[in-house]
Amino acid sequence: MRPLQWLTYIAFWSLFLTVIERHGLSSWSDFIIKLVARTIQNGLTIIPSLYLVDYLRPVFKNASIPSVSVCIVMLMMFAATVSMALVVLVLINMGLMEYDRQAFMTNLFFNTVLTGGFTIVFLLYFLRSYRELNALKLSFEYKLTAQNDLIKTRTAPHFFFNTINTLVSLIESNPSKASALLQNVSVLYRASFSGVREISFEEEVALCEHYLAIESSRLADKLEVHWDLPDEDIMYDMVITALTLQSVLEKMLLNVVEMTTETIHFNIKVTWEQHRVAIQIDVELPTKTLIINHDLRQHMDFYIQADRLRAYFGQSADIQSTVTGNHITTIIDYPLQDVSL
Repeated sequence: MRPLQWLTYIAFWSLFLTVIERHGLSSWSDFIIKLVARTIQNGLTIIPSLYLVDYLRPVFKNASIPSVSVCIVMLMMFAATVSMALVVLVLINMGLMEYDRQAFMTNLFFNTVLTGGFTIVFLLYFLRSYRELNALKLSFEYKLTAQNDLIKTRTAPHFFFNTINTLVSLIESNPSKASALLQNVSVLYRASFSGVREISFEEEVALCEHYLAIESSRLADKLEVHWDLPDEDIMYDMVITALTLQSVLEKMLLNVVEMTTETIHFNIKVTWEQHRVAIQIDVELPTKTLIINHDLRQHMDFYIQADRLRAYFGQSADIQSTVTGNHITTIIDYPLQDVSL
């Protein structure tokens, strides 16, 4: 939380404790003095302790939850003892409080115990929240893995058998081309079985080129791809979820290029402006082959790829596809902070 939020909580908590102790206050001036003293005391207890806990986070990271909890409770109790002693001594020196040794020790003991008790309550609350968030994270990762597996099961058999058939025909006629094709297949399958992860944009483009090289061996002159990419210095800082662009190109190829004997042009333009990445894929539809636009729109659904993007780049990430009479325009759009700006 922000410091202002912590100060607000401390102020209301101090007011609550002061109201509870109002029976021992004879006037409003005593109430105000007690409230200010309690606020300063709680501030001196909580804020330095939280900063120290944050500083010791690397040490706590390798420790067990019970041991860390004990350390935090002891730290808060120690801070409460020191802060109350300092505040009381200041009030006594200013003449705002009379010194009573027995009352001082009693208040010091109960204040320390009360701080330890509330620290345990808050730790139990945060532990419950942590476990809920961790369970949600595991569930979300499982969902992403399931989505990734779904993409594999939908495309892998079709792609695998087509590639095998191409290799069989090339082994005798063009062994060098068959060898290059096997290398491309190896790289692509290694990436597909690495799971959902964030990779550099250069690596994603390389995977797309491997995939397009494999399909070009089978489709001959039916596919032409033109890339309009940013400068290498810009692309070096760009990232994307693995196989997002490749799976979009694969779906377009399956539903357009394989449905015709005409040459299909893919124009891929990538921009990174105003902290957002936009990848626009324009595909010209064949003019001599009948492709029903309504069916094509149903196939141009990239909700799985969009969900994977949102998991890494936020809810504003999206993939939209527009089908018209002569071409398809698909835009992959997601936020990406440009630290160099």
